[in-house]
Amino acid sequence: MIECKMFYVVSAVIIGTIVTCTGQTLPPPFTEKCVHNTYPPVGRSKVPTFVINLDDDPLHRWDTLGKQEAAQIGNLLIKFKQFVLSFSKHAQYLIDLVDKHVGSFADTLPAPYGDELKGLAKASGLPLGEIVLYNIFYEIFTVCTSIVAQDASGTLYHARNLDFGLFMGWERANHTWMITEALKPSIVNLDWQRGGKTVFKSVNFAGYIGILTAVKPGIISLSMNDRFNIDGGFIGIIKWILGDHSASWMGFLTRQTMEQATSYKQARDMLANTPMLAPGYFILGGNASAEACVITRSRAGPVDIWDIGTRNSTWYLVETNYDHWLPPFVLDDRRTPANKCMREMTQQNTGFAGLFDVLSSKPVLNKLTTYTALMQVSTGSLETYLQDCPDPCFPW
Repeated sequence: MIECKMFYVVSAVIIGTIVTCTGQTLPPPFTEKCVHNTYPPVGRSKVPTFVINLDDDPLHRWDTLGKQEAAQIGNLLIKFKQFVLSFSKHAQYLIDLVDKHVGSFADTLPAPYGDELKGLAKASGLPLGEIVLYNIFYEIFTVCTSIVAQDASGTLYHARNLDFGLFMGWERANHTWMITEALKPSIVNLDWQRGGKTVFKSVNFAGYIGILTAVKPGIISLSMNDRFNIDGGFIGIIKWILGDHSASWMGFLTRQTMEQATSYKQARDMLANTPMLAPGYFILGGNASAEACVITRSRAGPVDIWDIGTRNSTWYLVETNYDHWLPPFVLDDRRTPANKCMREMTQQNTGFAGLFDVLSSKPVLNKLTTYTALMQVSTGSLETYLQDCPDPCFPW
């Protein structure tokens, strides 16, 4: 409880600073209406699909994507640098340090991930240090909404909004966050194959080799949300730098789970019990009725496992970035409107269309939302749509 209060106080100070700088006011309590008939979205950009062949040498596994998406990855890294330099011209020294020294960090990563990052840097022509740092960012800065819902026949659907970029370069001219907008053109669907057959599918930011959103046909669906905790990712990363490699990187654990798990139970055990560098929430769905849960993780192990149909959950689970048994942060309550829209949708209307409506309703949909993904395990379906939130839209 103390950790949560500390986060709330720090967040309130930061948000107050951002509000002052942007000239915006804090949002009122949730007054938006749940939207309807938004699916399929019209006029949205297509998300390209790449095959990642797990039979390829790790040094060349990302060659095609690295070459074709080099401009998008490079543009995003430029935006990161601009954001850092906006604080001080002396930040250039930090950027130079990253380019010269962080690349060696890849040698400490478990196989095959270090070699994959090296190959990706070579294929894209970008500095290895920047590629490594780019991958570390997603361990600690992802804000999301994930939903698993069961329709009246017992079929499970899994959907999520991935939000990223809070406090990263507010652009007053067009009311957007710099990094959020730079991320959208880099979103790709990946078809991970072995022996010419699909092992699983995922949604990735080009250049990121871990897993945030994925479906393994006939077995599991998975999304990951950050958990704000004082014992967070920075501590785990520092321990890794100092030589303690006993814990797993979040994105590598989720990828290992998608590659290796052959059942919902095995995936649940891997995600719940593997020591991690950072706390988080794993939202897991299976291929049978009632196979769905939210795993709340500390770095050491499970804090709570919330199964569908138990403890204030009936036919669906909603997870944002706060422990489900505690109230959400008052300035970031996406949970209440998501629950309202789910009840309004009803179990009878559970499916891609209904879930896309829920995730397109403000403030579940917000200025930080990069994409909405829709997954269904039994069919192996994965649909990804870029998102925009027209004004007025939180934050800010």
